[in-house]
Amino acid sequence: MNTDYFAHETAVIDEGCKIGTGTKIWHFSHIMSNCELGEKCNIGQNVVVSPDVILGRNVKVQNNVSIYTGVICEDDVFLGPSMVFTNVVNPRSAVNRRGTYVKTLVKKGVSIGANATIVCGHDIGEFAFIGAGAVVTKEVPAYALVLGNPARQVGWMSEYGHRLHFDAEGMAVCPESKEKYQLENKQVYKINA
Repeated sequence: MNTDYFAHETAVIDEGCKIGTGTKIWHFSHIMSNCELGEKCNIGQNVVVSPDVILGRNVKVQNNVSIYTGVICEDDVFLGPSMVFTNVVNPRSAVNRRGTYVKTLVKKGVSIGANATIVCGHDIGEFAFIGAGAVVTKEVPAYALVLGNPARQVGWMSEYGHRLHFDAEGMAVCPESKEKYQLENKQVYKINA
């Protein structure tokens, strides 16, 4: 087992986990069986990572986050404080639905704000930005900015996390990176120079 990671003495790591080099797991977090955490992840305080969850490289999980079985986060995902994923559409205490968990894929570069809820089965496209407190109840396109309950798309974001403003030709430039983006058929693409 790889030991090139840091785990605080109060963290609990169950058997069968794969933890990447440079990953940090902080106070009172529980990494449950058969999880995969990529290199250079940061798992904040009081985080629960349920069995079989997969986190890519450089995933930042802030304090008090719950990541339930069925969730896959690709590289460079940011999960804000106290946000939560669900994995059952119709939970009932008296009905056992283990083994029927619904999957959710969070693609590369996504940011999810504090106290947001991601209802299971709704994938989130690359570099999408989910606002604080949003409740995601449907698919989120790549580069989309979504806010509210239920979450609604209100714009587009760059890979650097800036709101994009498109001209009449459907072109926008990130104010920080100067990268260019094209809006076409309700989808955004980064233009590679």
